[in-house]
Amino acid sequence: MAVIIILLVVWAALGVVGFAFDGLLWLGIIAAILFIGTLAFGIAQRANHRTP
Repeated sequence: MAVIIILLVVWAALGVVGFAFDGLLWLGIIAAILFIGTLAFGIAQRANHRTP
């Protein structure tokens, strides 16, 4: 779970940098997509561990 949280922080930081600078807008878009994907993966993994 710690890896998921670290990845979310990294994607959020890259997203802020990407959206802050006009030339790096593509970085912000990719970071947003990866953030959502990582969040969905983390939620799915957590749901699988709770199922008996």
